[in-house]
Amino acid sequence: MDLDLPHKTSYRVIYGDTDKMGIAYHANYLRWFEMGRTEMFRHMGLPYGEIEARGIFLPVSEAYCKYIASARYDEVIVVETTIDPAVRGGMKFDYRITDEKGEKIVAAGYTKHAVMNGEGRVVRPPEFLVEAVRNFLGG
Repeated sequence: MDLDLPHKTSYRVIYGDTDKMGIAYHANYLRWFEMGRTEMFRHMGLPYGEIEARGIFLPVSEAYCKYIASARYDEVIVVETTIDPAVRGGMKFDYRITDEKGEKIVAAGYTKHAVMNGEGRVVRPPEFLVEAVRNFLGG
């Protein structure tokens, strides 16, 4: 597995992401966190669709974002995503959004996720998910 951590996803801020002044609307940062998380899972060889096809769902139970600088229209941002291996009962993803060169931190935060089965019950992360994360983290 490619151990280039954190996983990086690039995105160009589109006009629809911004307000009249060309500054990215605050709620888009959570969308960008999701984009980073989704692409990291895809990079791990475990796209969200496959996780859900196995009857496991990962609803967000907590989200935090610290806004540090503005992302602007047409700017390329990079979403850096990592998994917190210390969390056992669910999953926690940490994010940092930077400019394309990594010189300016735009935002940082995390999301916590419950692990639920198809009946909507909270369960421990199943072995296929634990193993995929372990392999991705190099352990």
